[in-house]
Amino acid sequence: MALLDYFRSNKKPTASLAKERLKIIVAHERQNREGPDYLPQLKQDILDVIAKYVKVGDEKVSVEFDQNDELAVLELNVTLPDVERK
Repeated sequence: MALLDYFRSNKKPTASLAKERLKIIVAHERQNREGPDYLPQLKQDILDVIAKYVKVGDEKVSVEFDQNDELAVLELNVTLPDVERK
């Protein structure tokens, strides 16, 4: 029987191998994707509101979106200029 066992391979089924590769591709694509389509408009709206009160450049505001299976996080960082006190 050892001769027949030689011809039997212990290879993973093609479907499970394809599934693993697809998971890697999807994870890679999620990392490269910047975020939802509304993110640039949201950033501009936030800049417009801040500009009513403080002069801040576009480079001083960053909006980042991160999502996993259960949780979505929207991170907003605004660097405000120093205020000189008299």
